Amino acid sequence: MVFEEDDEVVLHDQHSEYDGDVGTITQVMETMFGDATYTVSFEDGQEQGVPEDSLEATSE
Repeated sequence: MVFEEDDEVVLHDQHSEYDGDVGTITQVMETMFGDATYTVSFEDGQEQGVPEDSLEATSE
């Protein structure tokens, strides 16, 4: 699934302090391999360089 800025997502990364938290995508960056990575903002911080497979769309 491709995400866009302002999408709300759940982060799944056991190494992140935001694992399981809902955040908002604030930036989409394309790698030199054509893949997308994301910056996700949370209430008290942000996580950068998040790969698409670590994100899940929230049910709206």
